Amino acid sequence: MKSLKKRFLTFFEKYKHLLILNYFFIYLAWFSYVEKNVTTHFHVIHTALDDYIPFCEYFVIPYLMWFGYVAWGIAYFAIHNKDIYYRLCAFLFTGMTIFLIISTVFPNGQFLRPYYFTHHNVFTMLCEWLYSTDTPTNLFPSIHVYNSLAIHLAVVKSKEFKNRKTVRLLSGILMVSIILSTMFIKQHSTFDVFTAFLLAGVMYYIVYVRGWSKVPAAADNYEKSLPQL
Repeated sequence: MKSLKKRFLTFFEKYKHLLILNYFFIYLAWFSYVEKNVTTHFHVIHTALDDYIPFCEYFVIPYLMWFGYVAWGIAYFAIHNKDIYYRLCAFLFTGMTIFLIISTVFPNGQFLRPYYFTHHNVFTMLCEWLYSTDTPTNLFPSIHVYNSLAIHLAVVKSKEFKNRKTVRLLSGILMVSIILSTMFIKQHSTFDVFTAFLLAGVMYYIVYVRGWSKVPAAADNYEKSLPQL
């Protein structure tokens, strides 16, 4: 029994930094609320540039790859680099919370999606499925764009990938593809993309330049420095 307890305490001590991922339960509950309640009455998001961007169903692939990209980034740095992990979580969670607040106090949506497809293939089928599961509301800043920037910045800033140019290049290509996909499959307006970049710029300064996210790591190190009773 003592051995099992000791193993549990060792495991908890090693991975207690994962507890902050409970934020996703808050995010998903809040996001579900705004998705259900912001459906018809909202401020329309649209720019003149949106009308010049054609619909291209093939971009649905990088759009869906976003889920794996973000999950991989969080999991990798949680295991291999706590400092970058804390920075990444600070970057992600702050921006995602700002997005939720905006969606709550300023309901918004768009009418950019095509009313019908002139041709059908597996990619348009994926778009139809995506449209049926994700409402064209609660758009800015685009979380697809913002989180993609966050993951790529973590890759670029980490020592693990400092000399692995191929990984950095592939991450950059996927990030750009995801950003473009939000506009080419008409999930987002260029305004959503611009505001995501703007917020990411602010958060980059706070998290990476000012080092605001060092606070959890510093607290963790302080705890370790205390005498054991």
